Amino acid sequence: MGGSALTPARFARILAVCGGAYLMVLLVAPWIGSAHVDPRKVMADIAPDAQIFFQARLTRVLLSVLAGGALATAGVIFQALLRDSLADPYTLGISSGASLGAVLAICFGWRDAGHLPAVWIAALIGASAALLMVIGLASHGRRVSSFSLLMSGVTVNTIAIAVILLLQSVATFGQSFAINRWLMGSIESVEYSTIAGLAVIVLPVLIYAWRGARSWNLMAAGEEWASTRGVAASRFMWSGFLAGSLITGTVTVITGPVGFLGLIVPHALRLWFGADHRILLPASFLLGGAFLACCDTVARTVMSPVDIPVGVITAMIGGPFFLWLLRIRQKRYWL
Repeated sequence: MGGSALTPARFARILAVCGGAYLMVLLVAPWIGSAHVDPRKVMADIAPDAQIFFQARLTRVLLSVLAGGALATAGVIFQALLRDSLADPYTLGISSGASLGAVLAICFGWRDAGHLPAVWIAALIGASAALLMVIGLASHGRRVSSFSLLMSGVTVNTIAIAVILLLQSVATFGQSFAINRWLMGSIESVEYSTIAGLAVIVLPVLIYAWRGARSWNLMAAGEEWASTRGVAASRFMWSGFLAGSLITGTVTVITGPVGFLGLIVPHALRLWFGADHRILLPASFLLGGAFLACCDTVARTVMSPVDIPVGVITAMIGGPFFLWLLRIRQKRYWL
């Protein structure tokens, strides 16, 4: 299926399947939980069923489908720009950089004081700085080594985590608890205004990425090739890096670092549907959102009443998946 041409009929069929999965999760997941809710009481706005559904569960599902889709899209962008299927916001150290920026903001008390824009800006600066550091370490002239990219991401992750641990050790008890909980990566019940604010920032960036699908296809083949086909490669590359960092930083402020989502979903979709970004980008958003919502549903029900951070679930799935990808690449190298 991955090698088939992307005809209009095939595009519509794939999009219908992915959109159906997205819609099904959105409709079903809020009804799943340790406490039973009666649909009739929910629709009649009778407590506590209506409060459990609308304030505790629906907000988590909406945040999951939006954040998961955004992170999967960011993974597609970075993989296209760096021409490496192992690149994603987590393995590149971008999530850790955003986390460091946000933790600095927490230590300064901006989050407790309600200064969410300041926390967001700090996370965005951290994500951008981490990305620039990784690219600078991995670049040799105009070429980027996959091995150097991976090692640079590991290094930046290590440095960022070390600084975060240092900040946590000198923070107050309340700040230390908030940092520790937030660093696990979790989907929590938030205000609808927070979800709307996330959508206002993320969706225009996603639309920009989708509209440039043809250019992403050309960039995935190399900057020189893209330039000869009319793409302003340098400008497009930096705008892509900015878009990916903006998505990652914005989502990380609200959810904390949720790992491997930008690696698992795009890679699986390439195996199923091929590498054409005209379908890869919207499919990654839809299935990335559905995947994170499913992981969060498992996280809040599998050990109820204990609420497992969703980052633990994605790491347990993504870690072995990442090792499998490394093993496949190693076999190809030696062959």
